[in-house]
Amino acid sequence: MDYFKRIQCAIEFIELNLREDLKITEIASQACFSAFHFQRVFQAISGFTVQQYIRRRRLSEAAGRLKQSNQKVLDIAIEYQYNSQEAFTRAFEKSFGITPGKYRNGDIEFPGQSKINFLDYQKNTKGDLDVNKPIILQLETIKIIGYEYKTNLNNEQHYKEIPGFYEHFGANEYFMCIPNKAAPGMSYGIACQFEDSGAFSFVVGEAVEKESKELAEGFIYMEIPAGKYAEFDASGLNGRVQNIRNFIYGTWLPNSNFERREGPDFEITDVMNSSYPDHLSMKVYIPIE
Repeated sequence: MDYFKRIQCAIEFIELNLREDLKITEIASQACFSAFHFQRVFQAISGFTVQQYIRRRRLSEAAGRLKQSNQKVLDIAIEYQYNSQEAFTRAFEKSFGITPGKYRNGDIEFPGQSKINFLDYQKNTKGDLDVNKPIILQLETIKIIGYEYKTNLNNEQHYKEIPGFYEHFGANEYFMCIPNKAAPGMSYGIACQFEDSGAFSFVVGEAVEKESKELAEGFIYMEIPAGKYAEFDASGLNGRVQNIRNFIYGTWLPNSNFERREGPDFEITDVMNSSYPDHLSMKVYIPIE
């Protein structure tokens, strides 16, 4: 079963359980993905998060209930997983620009969030980003020492924060704290330690010859596992890497014959041949099988 069909299975599960307490792990399991990877693929394809979709669907169904029944607003709020009428009213007004009471008693109609069909996304998907086909590589284990930062997929927080991680790393000359460098001038950015909530670590560092027992505060030693990787050229203006990653998870991977296997993905910047922010010489690596 392909990516789009698998995600559609998760959508059907959401629809059947809109009035229940939905757990992201349960939703992702319907698509046979980890919770983190499911959220990343869902967002890359649809343009919004799983949580946003669920919230929009619940509010849309609740709006229909307001018009079609005499059920109390509080009862509708609780039915659609809001703890109070006040919380429901705030969410409803933020989404639709009108309170539930005024909507029920007025003649206003608005388009809500309908159930999405990921098979339609498959038909409409086009790889129109200027991206060359990836090179498929078999890599050996890469030893890394780097500084660990924390970020999150939610609201694309990671895209906003990761450039700042690199700036912080460079401004503080943390590269001077890395011993036994294997490839000086090649900067690694590694996404790892994925959590169901969407939180993950982003490690900025360099490849080293061997592990060091004594590390400066905030630094960690880690290994990028050996295995098969897809290498994408993300060179260009600063910010292009964000579009490349969205292309990888939203277009290339769902339409390829590969699965993303467990483990970190990473990017390598050739610092000596880059001029920030006008041009970055960068490659992105995704573990596949």
